[in-house]
Order: sequence, then C-alpha cells, then structure tokens
Amino acid sequence: MFALCCTPIVRARILARVALAALVIASLSVVQTRAETGPLVAGADVGNAPYIIAKPDGTYDGFDVERLAELARRIGRPGYQLVDQQWSGIFAGLNAKRFEFIMASTVITPERAESVLFTEGDHENDYRFLILKSSAPITKLEDLKGKVIAVNQGNTYDKWVTDRAEQYGWKVERYAKNEDAVQAVLAKRAYANLASTGATAWTATKNPRLVGSLIIESGQNKGMVFRKDDAALRNQIEVALECMKLDGTIARLQAKWLGVEAGPNAVARQVKPGYGEPGMPGFDPTEHTPKCN
Repeated sequence: MFALCCTPIVRARILARVALAALVIASLSVVQTRAETGPLVAGADVGNAPYIIAKPDGTYDGFDVERLAELARRIGRPGYQLVDQQWSGIFAGLNAKRFEFIMASTVITPERAESVLFTEGDHENDYRFLILKSSAPITKLEDLKGKVIAVNQGNTYDKWVTDRAEQYGWKVERYAKNEDAVQAVLAKRAYANLASTGATAWTATKNPRLVGSLIIESGQNKGMVFRKDDAALRNQIEVALECMKLDGTIARLQAKWLGVEAGPNAVARQVKPGYGEPGMPGFDPTEHTPKCN
C-alpha cells in the first residue's frame, strides 16, 4: 500500500509515527498495569490530625490512614503509598497525577464537584472554633469582631471565614498546615482556629491549653476525591467503602478518631444509591449492590 501512495521519505515518516504511537500505547499499558497491581497511591495533607498524623518512626496514623489501608486490602492492592501535599495545592496535584486520588476526608461541595469526582460521603462535617482556655468563650459570631482567625490555606474553613470577614469584622490569617494555624492560637497571634469538629476535639485533647468553642452546623459531608476521567477507580473504591459502612468499620473509625458515635441513620452507616454523592455534579445513578467479603 505504501508503494502505491507514498514516496520513500513519506513512508519512513509514517512508519516512524506508527512506531512512536505503539511505544506510547505500550507505556500507557505499563502505567495502567502498575496502577492496578501496585500500592494504592493516595494524596493527603499530612499533619491534619486526627485524619492523618505523622509518627516519629516515619509512619502514619489517623482516621484517613486506617481507612486507606483497609480500602487497599479490600480492592486487592498490596498496601498503599502516601504522598504529602499541602492542601492549597492538593487538587492540582491530583490533576497532575502525582497520586491516584485524594484520600484525605474532603468536604463535598457543588463547586468542587464541578471539576472532580467524589465518593459518597462517609461522615458528617461541622465546623468548630478552637481557642485558648484562658480566652473568653465564643457564644456568637459577633464575639469575633476585630479578632484574628487562623485557618489552613485553601480549605473549606478558609473560604467560610473569608466569605464572612466583611460581615463580622474579623481578620483571616492563612497557614500551609492546620497545625501551624493551631500554633498561631497558642502563640496568641490568632484568637481562634476554625477546623472540623473532629480536628478541634482531637487537638484540644492533646493540648490542655486549648478548648473547643462555638460549633457551626454545616449540613455537609466528607468523601474522597478522584479525577474526572477516573470514574472506574472511584466506583471501585466506593463499593469497598459501602461494605465498610455495612459492617460497621467506618462507624468504628469515626468513634475512635473523631470522638463521634454513629447512630443507625448516620452517614457512616448508610449506603447511598448510585456512585458518588447524590445531588452533586459527577453523581452516577447506576444501581448496584456491593459485594462484600
């Protein structure tokens, strides 16, 4: 066919392009095979206790870490590899394929769901201010007028306090890690830190100078995050997550790490229809029954 339609130079160029295309396809196949058979590579903001805690021996612990290890086991992957990524750059890291998914418990919002895929939520997420025990308690948001609030840069709590800064007259200071925001409170550079109720409860138990204060009920849930083009992995992880809800694993981890007992109707126990968070962009209504071991 080449002899009839092409000059030797053109034939050579075509053959070179075909060879290059074959090499690219082969490389992608190798990458895909490694992703399916190697450790589950996940991204998280290390230090966001009690979700992920760096231990002195170089290993990790926490709600998200125990959940990740169990998910890897249930989908047949040989353990996990954790990639530390500051929260302000975690979505960019996901899309750059530094890791397969964000295992960090992430607040599910419509804005985020426009550009990524979420699993269904596996626990609720309310907000709480953390302050020094020696400070006056916060009974209403107006008590924070003129005060500095420290947050982890780029997270949901950062957006919440920033959106209300003009209304309530507070100042927002942002830190690369939430533990740095907590240190700002301890050093009296900030009056309060805003984070999840689980995080503030954990931090207060570890430092007798701190105490949780005003709670903001958000009505939000937390889940895990995947790239838009990776619905297959999202769905595989979700089935395993649903089995962990049904056998009480998620409820046990919530009680252990977040200090919250999950009632019979809690998100930690309820399997939702389809794949993803119902009502959010990226939700797949395909019916399925989780096959659990």
